[in-house]
Amino acid sequence: MSHKYVYLFSEGDESMRELLGGKGANLAQMVKLGMPVPQGFTVSTEACTRYYEDGKVIASDIEDEIYSSLAKIEELNGKKFGSITNPLLVSVRSGARASMPGMMDTILNLGLNDEVAAGLIAGNSDPKFARFVYDSYRRFIQMFSDVVMEISKKTFEVIIDEMKDKKGVKNDIELDVNDMKELVALFKAYYKEQKGEEFPTDPKIQMMESVKAVFRSWDNPRANVYRRMNDIPYSWGTAVNVQPMVFGNLNENSGTGVAFTRDPATGEKALFGEYLINAQGEDVVAGVRTPNPISHLKDDMPEVYDQFVAIANKLESHYRDMQDMEFTIENGTLYMLQTRSGKRTAAAALKVAVDLVDEGVLTEEEAVLRVDPKQLDALLHPQFDAKAIKAATPIGSGLAASPGAACGKVVFTAEEAKDWATKGEKIILVRLETSPEDIEGMAAAQGILTVRGGMTSHAAVVARGMGTCCVSGCGEIAMHADKGYFELAGKKYNEGDYISLDGSTGKIYDGAVPTVEATISGDFDRFMTWADSRRTLKVRTNADTPKDTAQAVKFGAEGIGLCRTEHMFFEGVRIKAIREMIVSKTVEEREKALAKILPLQQGDFEEMFTVLEGRPMTVRFLDPPLHEFVPQKEEDIIELAGEMKLPVEELKTIIEGLHEFNPMMGHRGCRLAVTYPEIAAMQTTAVINAAINVNKAHPEYKIVPEIMIPLVGEIKELKYVKDIVTSTADKLIADAGVDLHYKVGTMIEIPRAALTADEIAKEAEFFSFGTNDLTQMTFGFSRDDAGNFLDAYYDAKIYESDPFAKLDQIGVGKLVKMACELGRSTRPDIKLGICGEHGGDPSTVEFCHNIGLNYVSCSPFRVPIARLAAAQAAIKDGRK
Repeated sequence: MSHKYVYLFSEGDESMRELLGGKGANLAQMVKLGMPVPQGFTVSTEACTRYYEDGKVIASDIEDEIYSSLAKIEELNGKKFGSITNPLLVSVRSGARASMPGMMDTILNLGLNDEVAAGLIAGNSDPKFARFVYDSYRRFIQMFSDVVMEISKKTFEVIIDEMKDKKGVKNDIELDVNDMKELVALFKAYYKEQKGEEFPTDPKIQMMESVKAVFRSWDNPRANVYRRMNDIPYSWGTAVNVQPMVFGNLNENSGTGVAFTRDPATGEKALFGEYLINAQGEDVVAGVRTPNPISHLKDDMPEVYDQFVAIANKLESHYRDMQDMEFTIENGTLYMLQTRSGKRTAAAALKVAVDLVDEGVLTEEEAVLRVDPKQLDALLHPQFDAKAIKAATPIGSGLAASPGAACGKVVFTAEEAKDWATKGEKIILVRLETSPEDIEGMAAAQGILTVRGGMTSHAAVVARGMGTCCVSGCGEIAMHADKGYFELAGKKYNEGDYISLDGSTGKIYDGAVPTVEATISGDFDRFMTWADSRRTLKVRTNADTPKDTAQAVKFGAEGIGLCRTEHMFFEGVRIKAIREMIVSKTVEEREKALAKILPLQQGDFEEMFTVLEGRPMTVRFLDPPLHEFVPQKEEDIIELAGEMKLPVEELKTIIEGLHEFNPMMGHRGCRLAVTYPEIAAMQTTAVINAAINVNKAHPEYKIVPEIMIPLVGEIKELKYVKDIVTSTADKLIADAGVDLHYKVGTMIEIPRAALTADEIAKEAEFFSFGTNDLTQMTFGFSRDDAGNFLDAYYDAKIYESDPFAKLDQIGVGKLVKMACELGRSTRPDIKLGICGEHGGDPSTVEFCHNIGLNYVSCSPFRVPIARLAAAQAAIKDGRK
């Protein structure tokens, strides 16, 4: 028997997600549960993979299967695809394994042409029915042209707006049958103008071109960006779902909607959603008309409402999770078109998880696995200052689509949002309505404001998923994006003007409203207690100041895995002293300059040890090349020359002498301590004295300092610097007459160190993997420059993700794993951790758990993310 690529809904179920995609598997499951689903079929993800393998063509055997399945659907529905007297119209929708809302493409009303439209109308003399047919036809032309033939849909919207202006009406629904018929003609004329050929009328061609278009959409730019952001592999492919059309735009007894079994913003257990009477599905999510809340359906169609509530409850009970459902009502009959686990805010995710445990639906472990660690980020960022927001007067309001506080400068396009954000600007993206093409701009924005759209519009769903503040549907705004401004409350807001958004209330404010730190408790604390009780991996933080340390401890950090001492050198007095050291010509001059830094650095360490209350701290000694500390501007050079009593030209010569062709691989890290041992001696003195002093004040802390020598590639250089550290430390401890233990270890960030880790472990008591530099040196490209060409690598599918954001487990990961095994072979009790930016990436945390690291270390705001990711890794590991 030949390989099967197409499955009727009745042939599948929820276990076939990899093959049928999320939407197809869930449609099949709803059929199995006896729900009112228009019976269709799914073209599998394997067909998508083969489409790309075969050079972007659909093989004849797959085509035959599609037509064979279509024949079965015709039989089930008693209609014929392409028939003039009794036509079957279908929708063609994408459906990947992972939910990708708004990322893929959909075509509705497929199978229409002039003859089919006329045939439909011939069987029904009601003028309203004729209007419905031509409304469906113009929608099909618009979608097919946009999705399949890549003609921008904006011009079609302009044609509609011109028609409404001519007729003096506001909404599409007010256009009559003749207007719709004229729109069909205008759309076809525009199509011919753009493509140089007539709009395709053969339903079979329409079908195959649409299936191809869905397959192509898996590789479109916005899908690729979304996949990179959400770690969805390119190899998965998408399925295609073909389903008989049911028409929410048939008459006033028809409609369409989207609903959630719980509030996706708060997690409250109550049906939440919207619907439109006499509309098709895209009208709700596109935000072209402002919909009604789902509760109003109880008044409009009570029987349908009761049936829908019963189905919603059954679906949540079956899937044991909050569901996001799409439905259509055709002439008073309810049809279910989709169900999936609903996208939700971080606060809602925690509430739903905790509530489902309290309701006896989930175990604590299952609840811990339900929350995406990355989502926690949204809970941990500032909210508006209560006094400031109380004093502020809103200039307008929309729907509170995604909670949080945001203030920034107004921009009107996704491109501007990206450009401004790369320059370090905080921006608010203001759009008439967002579309999937805006994904990168939305990701770059602090907040999103739209004129149109409801709580389930594209902007709302995507913003909630990203944890980005969003206010949607502010119809009071007069938009003039083409002229660079919008008007609200009688004021003109130009590009670059500040506004503030409250995504929790939907209110919009003039100017920048001050923010305060987020406060976390309640569901968060309870949920994280469950997570912490399951994980074995410790979570530390990367912190360089007492303030950052305190923040990280508040977020659950169990110590500091990376204190970058050079970050302490860039302030007023300190930078002058470090510059003085750099230009010194003798050891004595350098020691004199370092003596000015010593008490300041020691003071920092004392504060940090105190805040940590006995938790461990790994102090990395000076790492960056010295040229980073010297002035580059003429006026700064002249000032320093005066302070140093040096001729300006001599200082310039010194500065030029520090310049390196490749500073990343130059005179930095342990190489500085080899050249200038007095630097290591000063830093050791600061660390050890700080520990002695804090231990005296708080003997219960029992501080054991961890001193980390960076950029080691050879055991002899580690021993050389370690000898300086131990001789200095041992003398200080002896002179103080105290019993203080300390550890000396190294960062593994050079491939040679990983390859010779068994040797290096003879001297190192711990390894901390500096995966930023290890990634740079393993790949052979600079993190600062890679952004200039990585996009081309993503487009060519050479890389699927940024190796600096998500650890390359195949190459860099192999070095890390090898170094762990070699290090333990020499020193079985060696402590192993990771302290690069990867330490807060959930997939990297899971990798670190699996290879047996003791801890990960990440920035303070990512500590809860790493705690949850570590718990999920331990739970999954226990199930293997």
